[in-house]
Amino acid sequence: MEDCLFCKIVRGEIPCRKVYEDEDIFAFHDIHPVTPVHFLIIPKTHIPSLDEVDPSHQAALGKMLSMAGRLAREQGLTDGFRSIINTGRVGRQEVYHLHVHILGGPHPLGTMIRK
Repeated sequence: MEDCLFCKIVRGEIPCRKVYEDEDIFAFHDIHPVTPVHFLIIPKTHIPSLDEVDPSHQAALGKMLSMAGRLAREQGLTDGFRSIINTGRVGRQEVYHLHVHILGGPHPLGTMIRK
């Protein structure tokens, strides 16, 4: 998509702190980190949200998840991390290009959802 923020990052039109790139996926540090280590893994193909995934996206999504552990360890998250995919308005998705947040740091993360 022409005006998608993450598509512009993939095309090199917006600078980022790149973590990883190959032909299918791109990973970069979040510009507003909420933990000491906070990066995103995205497919290079524009997919608006997890709700719009279909079988043709299987390889890219599989690669995103299979690379998460390696990339997290390379960023210093050797004792675990949290992965989050926000989907749609109710899921608090802010950028409508599918992405996985990888979060962690030296201190344990709080509870996932508070009641």
